[in-house]
Amino acid sequence: MNVRLKLMMGAAALGLFAAAPAVAQDVQDGSGGPDAVSLTIYNQNIALVEDTRSLTVPAGRSRREFPGVSASIRPETVGLSGRGLSVVEQNFDYDLLTPDKLMQSAVGDEIGIVRTNPGSGAQETQRATVLAANEGVVLRVGDHVEVLRDDGVPTRVIFDEVPANLRPRPTLSVTLDAEGAGQRDVTLTYLTTGLQWKADYVARFDERAGRLDLTGWITLTNQSGVTFTNADTRVVAGDVSLINNNPYGRGYPQPPRPAPRGNGTEQGGAQGLADVYIYPLPEPVTVANNQTKQVGLIDVANVPASKRYLFEADSFTTETEPRAAEVAVIFSNDRASGVGTQLPAGVARVYVNDEAGEPRFIGEDQVAHTPAGSDIVITTGQAFDVTVQARVVSSQSAPKPAYYRWRTRFEMEYTVRNARPEAVVVEVRQHGLGRDTQLQGQSIEGVVQDANTIIWRVPVPANGETVLTAAVVTGG
Repeated sequence: MNVRLKLMMGAAALGLFAAAPAVAQDVQDGSGGPDAVSLTIYNQNIALVEDTRSLTVPAGRSRREFPGVSASIRPETVGLSGRGLSVVEQNFDYDLLTPDKLMQSAVGDEIGIVRTNPGSGAQETQRATVLAANEGVVLRVGDHVEVLRDDGVPTRVIFDEVPANLRPRPTLSVTLDAEGAGQRDVTLTYLTTGLQWKADYVARFDERAGRLDLTGWITLTNQSGVTFTNADTRVVAGDVSLINNNPYGRGYPQPPRPAPRGNGTEQGGAQGLADVYIYPLPEPVTVANNQTKQVGLIDVANVPASKRYLFEADSFTTETEPRAAEVAVIFSNDRASGVGTQLPAGVARVYVNDEAGEPRFIGEDQVAHTPAGSDIVITTGQAFDVTVQARVVSSQSAPKPAYYRWRTRFEMEYTVRNARPEAVVVEVRQHGLGRDTQLQGQSIEGVVQDANTIIWRVPVPANGETVLTAAVVTGG
């Protein structure tokens, strides 16, 4: 259907709709939208909407329409509460009034075709029967069939009525049973898809001062099909269980989610509820349909921070070439640091100032949901001037109890090199352990952190190297 015809049909449809009777006699119009609305938005493309309206209802049964609900509503989740009210039946009408839908609904019926002569301005009106409205509109006009098209002659289409199933916007209709007549507040609650949020962080890191400034933003995206005006909004950090909420389709595994990071030891500023954290936005927000909006989450300065160099060996092997150490910025979100709150998962971007004092981007990392009192690690990349090369000096069987399948003594050597003009400390982590791991003959004191990790902190002078040696006895 061509653009000019669509516009003319749309104008005719809207004019006709305004002049038509509002609803059937047993239906009472609801307000144009909620008097108040609140949103609770989760990480998983779902939100809880609480929609409050003041209605005047008659005693007994009546049908009430609620326009302005989300086009992506999950009708099975709708609940309605109000003094002396019970719900008998509810319907969600989401077939929206458009020029195309209006023409498709007219198939088999008569419409009016008004053509205007461009030269004289004279108008000619004909009655036509709509035969089809697929890729174009096919009409029977008198004793012939023609295709309605834009041939340079201004054309309007007149419809006798708007079909009852077409709505100007998504509408929920509810049959209520009221104990008595009068005005009362009712609250409509439902779940909807199409609302999402994410967190983003910017860290401005001063390595020499050992401090960073942290700014966090909540980004809201609304593709629900409706605008939420002056909504009290909360976002929820943490995943809730949803049935068949897999964007890859049924039968496929769920997409991976970052695991919560850190061992929190403090209660932060967010509200805890059923093992998730709720972050109320500081003031009501209007989130228009098809809009992305950013709202401030956190803004703190002079947070103590440090840089970490990390090398991880997944097994006891000899490296043929040195490997660059991973570099990260570390800080705590405890109260002493000035952060003092749980941080929802998001992308953290790190900037440092160059010699001219200009900020330069050095990397970004995905931060998991982090309880208050945890260490937050933002990995920014690899340090090509700090390298580690692991070597197995020897490996031999070690005495083992009868219930062990194997037990081996590895003599390891880790050559840590630093080409930077200042001294650094490199954290060397050895994985691939078995049971009852023992450390013997270490050149630097290490610690068995868990069943699969040994950690050494290796100091390396500027433009120099340090060789770490250790014997590791492990088995399984």
